[in-house]
Amino acid sequence: MNMDAGTKRTLKPATELVHGGTMRSSFGETSEALYLTQGFVYDSAEAAEARFKGEEPGFIYSRYANPTVHMFEQRMCLMEGAEDARATASGMAAVTAALLCSVGAGDHVVAARALFGSCRWVVETLMPKYGIETTLVDGTKMEQWQAAVRPNTKLFFLESPTNPTLEVIDIAAVADIANSIGARVVVDNVFATPLQQKPLELGAHVVVYSTTKHVDGQGRCLGGVILSDKEWIDKNLHDYYRHTGPSMSPFNAWTMLKGLETLPLRVKQQTESAGRVAGHLACHPKVAKVIYPGRNDHPQADIIARQMKGGSTLVCFEVKGGKKGAFTTQNALEIIRISNNLGDAKSLVTHPATTTHKNLTDEARAELGINPGTIRLSVGLEDADDLIADLDQALEKVA
Repeated sequence: MNMDAGTKRTLKPATELVHGGTMRSSFGETSEALYLTQGFVYDSAEAAEARFKGEEPGFIYSRYANPTVHMFEQRMCLMEGAEDARATASGMAAVTAALLCSVGAGDHVVAARALFGSCRWVVETLMPKYGIETTLVDGTKMEQWQAAVRPNTKLFFLESPTNPTLEVIDIAAVADIANSIGARVVVDNVFATPLQQKPLELGAHVVVYSTTKHVDGQGRCLGGVILSDKEWIDKNLHDYYRHTGPSMSPFNAWTMLKGLETLPLRVKQQTESAGRVAGHLACHPKVAKVIYPGRNDHPQADIIARQMKGGSTLVCFEVKGGKKGAFTTQNALEIIRISNNLGDAKSLVTHPATTTHKNLTDEARAELGINPGTIRLSVGLEDADDLIADLDQALEKVA
């Protein structure tokens, strides 16, 4: 059966991620074609006019749309359950575009304070420069979302699970509050991946990803994507995207397509290994605390059971001895490498207080549960026993 674009049969995610959205050229290539082109030619001046008017389908310019990028967008839509998508040059390009195209001067945005450092900068520093009011709340407390609402509130923004402490927010409850005032909810779903959590099904209106993470999954390319209903994208994102130019390169889109083919296999293995590692660390005498969405002692275990299909590939743990203990552990690791990336086939650790969240005040980090001994571990595809042994020998060196 031909599984190219246009197939009507409902397919399982693993099948969609291999075949979904494929457009083959006249050569009938097996792998998706890589269209490295800036522009496109027309059979006539009339055809060019019709295409620019939107009266004739086709591509105009790769900043607007490109066949390879379009295949990636369509495949992401199939996995997410979205009507339309736009791929971007990075995850932060996706976040920034999704937020800024939704609001203007005089509008108000409510965001969970537990955000990636660059996302906090967009909310706290960039948006106010353009007259957009913002409020940060404890995302786990619905009463704070409700109390933050103003007559001009247009947008809610959150990530769940959060970076780096893996806090989980009740997306459906936040969406209920937003819907009651006619606001939109934007969810950064990068830590869960679409395989473990589907925000649109929970009531969110827009979902963003850094495809640099699990989608690529092998440390090769930057990328991002914004997914929503077609009406919102046409009305809010379309012109912003065309004129500000955050588009994904065709080569990166081709790489992401290759990553999607193995995403279910990788995420399943990484999640299973992360659960084993988290269980081991929870019993380690040099570890003060472990947070993992697959454990019963997670602070939001009840919400996780309702809205997530599995745990995470990330583990957050706190080493005794503060910053010195965390640095000693990281420096002694032999298999696991120090890097601020995540979702990679290689296991990676970072010290959020001095890297991804270094620009926050000590008080702001403490409020988020980011302590001097906190380490974020992204579990890769190595054997879980080897990872546990590596962590053990590193933690032994902590005084």
